[in-house]
Amino acid sequence: MKAGVNFNPSTPKEHFLKLLGSKGVQIPNKVNHKMYKTDDKAYNKLSCRIPRQFDAREKWRHCNTIGEVLDQGNCGSCWALATSSAFADRLCVDTNGDFNELLSAEEITFCCHSYSCGNGCNGGYPIRAWKRFKTHGLVTEGNYKSGEDCKPYRVPPCPCVEQGNHTCAGPPPSELNNNCTEKCDGNLDLDFDQDHR
Repeated sequence: MKAGVNFNPSTPKEHFLKLLGSKGVQIPNKVNHKMYKTDDKAYNKLSCRIPRQFDAREKWRHCNTIGEVLDQGNCGSCWALATSSAFADRLCVDTNGDFNELLSAEEITFCCHSYSCGNGCNGGYPIRAWKRFKTHGLVTEGNYKSGEDCKPYRVPPCPCVEQGNHTCAGPPPSELNNNCTEKCDGNLDLDFDQDHR
């Protein structure tokens, strides 16, 4: 995979704005730093130097999910894909590779109502997703229509043509937004409650 043009050059700016779904991210000069503080005593005692260069893919080669690029499709769920990916990566690092799977952006995007995480493909709040992970956990996720793991991501990826242009224009399907099922619909042998990490 290489960097290149992802969308047709004539794609309207409004389409890109719909895909930017993160809400509640504060402007740096107005950040409430207490919101991002941790109660972890080990973290607060940390006194190491930050290296000039660092590549998590090199440091934790056994974690296959680190560096994997996910396709949100025509859905403003970037907030859910980013947080669920980061959570999966941290679980892999913490378990020294014993856990090495994707976690469900699908569950966060469409089932995080009790924590007011967001509104499906219309965006959401990353910090609220993290709070939900802490208290509720998250099930495993397979790729679109893979039938793998508990909750495969239901939004189709943007098709890519040879020139690198993606063709994901137009509104996301409206039925996606609030349709949550609290059961595994990928690997049906998995139990939804037991699959939570």
